[in-house]
Amino acid sequence: MSSIRILSILTLVLGALSAVPSVARDLNQDEALRLRREGVILPFEQMMKELEQQHPGSTLLEAELEEEDGVLVYEVEILTPSGVVREIELDARNGKILKDEEDD
Repeated sequence: MSSIRILSILTLVLGALSAVPSVARDLNQDEALRLRREGVILPFEQMMKELEQQHPGSTLLEAELEEEDGVLVYEVEILTPSGVVREIELDARNGKILKDEEDD
């Protein structure tokens, strides 16, 4: 097989792989506690206080700690007082909001 043909096949394979969406890995409570103890991630309670300031009176519906493409992310769903469900992603290391949008 010629080197040009191999390069063409490799280019096609790499292109196909880059089109595959990233996969998030849920971390269990033991992993989350270890990361918190080690100071790798901020306490969830601290982040919720900050979210409360941005969305006062909201109710927490769901929260998960995930690893997405090597980044530790708190994925949170809240219900605002107006009845809107918001999906929020926070960088677990520094609390930076990565996404804040209405959930479908």
